[in-house]
Amino acid sequence: MAKLVFGMNQSLDGYVDHMKLGPPEPTAFRHFIELTRGQTGFLYGRSLYEIMRYWQDDQPDWDADDREFAAAWRNTQKWVVSRSLKSVGPNATLIANDIEATIRGMKSELTGEIGVGGPNLAGTLTKAGLIDEYRLYIHPVVLGTGTPFFAASPPRLRLISSDRISENIVRLAYVPA
Repeated sequence: MAKLVFGMNQSLDGYVDHMKLGPPEPTAFRHFIELTRGQTGFLYGRSLYEIMRYWQDDQPDWDADDREFAAAWRNTQKWVVSRSLKSVGPNATLIANDIEATIRGMKSELTGEIGVGGPNLAGTLTKAGLIDEYRLYIHPVVLGTGTPFFAASPPRLRLISSDRISENIVRLAYVPA
């Protein structure tokens, strides 16, 4: 059975905004490359999928780590939950209907970790009791506004681990209590 893990970078005050948080430090980026390589797949909401499609096509200013991350991301299966998109890119499957049933089926048929990306999608999956673990990558920044990590009512959680990912980023892992 697959495990759904919602993990995102966030500010100290609980907001996710990749533009304001900026790119990860090199040590953290290496962490995300290895994490991506180990995933069974990624389950995205429309907005985050559109942001992540940046990695679909090589850019002339990329360094070796950028190319390595892009290759890992491209090779990983992706599922995109959206009622507005009509199609998705390579190695991606669109989920437009029966979202909860489809994801329950994925969990029962697959093994390994499926990364969940997007606070709104994670909120829907949290309400349905489908998220198995929450990973908060805390950056030493206060944003004050934006999209909260927990877009829906936060579930009761139990801390299972904490570790330092890089000089400035700490990861907290929780499971539903």
